[in-house]
Formats: sequence, structure tokens, C-alpha cells
Amino acid sequence: MADKTPAKKRAAKRVSSAPRDWRKAFLNALAATSNVTASAKAAEITTSRAYEARRVDPRFYRQWQEALCEGYDHLELSLLQRLREGEVKSAPGVKRGVRVFDNAIAFRLLVAHREAAARQRAVIENRNSEAILDSINAKIEKMRERSLALAASEHTSSQDNDADAAR
Repeated sequence: MADKTPAKKRAAKRVSSAPRDWRKAFLNALAATSNVTASAKAAEITTSRAYEARRVDPRFYRQWQEALCEGYDHLELSLLQRLREGEVKSAPGVKRGVRVFDNAIAFRLLVAHREAAARQRAVIENRNSEAILDSINAKIEKMRERSLALAASEHTSSQDNDADAAR
């Protein structure tokens, strides 16, 4: 029973032959391409190994999602650039290409982006409101300290006046 089948030997060899730091290479490629297969190839692993690691390791799962989001951000920016500048396409009977703009796709992308931009604005506004509240609380605390200091100095001066009157 100690003998392994050829399939198990190949699987064991694949596991041991994977680079130690394959996750970093995989995540970097995933952030650049949004493509799991290309990322696995760049990391010199199989896609099944990547999916298995994602399934069993919550930290790797979060990193995977972050890399994928970054990849989609890159994809969106590339598409925005292409939509802004247009694509040069050849036209029959013309030596130079003609710049073409796809307004329908640009409009759909703007609609999709509007929700993400609104969420980001809400996050920023929430941060700004927290900073404002912190500033207000700091000012109130300074006012409280000055008030206590003033009350203490008034108490001390009234005691001095009482002592002077008693003499």
C-alpha cells in the first residue's frame, strides 16, 4: 500500500515543485490581468491549486478579492481611456485610419461607475464628518479646561481676598 499510483505521484510532484512564494506572484498577476488562468501560469501553479488555497485560507481569499478588484479597476481605466480617445479603425478607400468612439459602451460604463463614485464620495464625506466631530470635541475640551482653570483662579483669588479682609 506504500506504492503510489502514477496520478498521485504527479500530483505530489506538482505540489512540491510550486515556488514557495507563488501566492505573491499569483496575486500580482491577478491584479494586473484579472485573469486566474494567466495568474496561475505566472505563478507556476495550476488553477486548481489557486482555487484550493482560496477555499481553505480566508486571508488569501481576501487578498484574491482585493487583487481582482484592482484588476477590474485597471480594466475600467483602460476602457475609459479607449472610450475617451476612440479607436483607430481602417476605413475602406482611406489611407489613414478613422477614429471611432463607442458612445453606447461609454454611457453604460458611466452608469455603472456612478454607483461606485457615489459610494466613494459617501466614504470620503463620512471621513470628513468624523474629522469635523473630532475637531469640535477638541475645541469643547479646550473650552472646558479654560473654564476649569478660570474657576480655580477665581476661587484662589476669592480666598486671598478673604484672607486680606481678615487681617
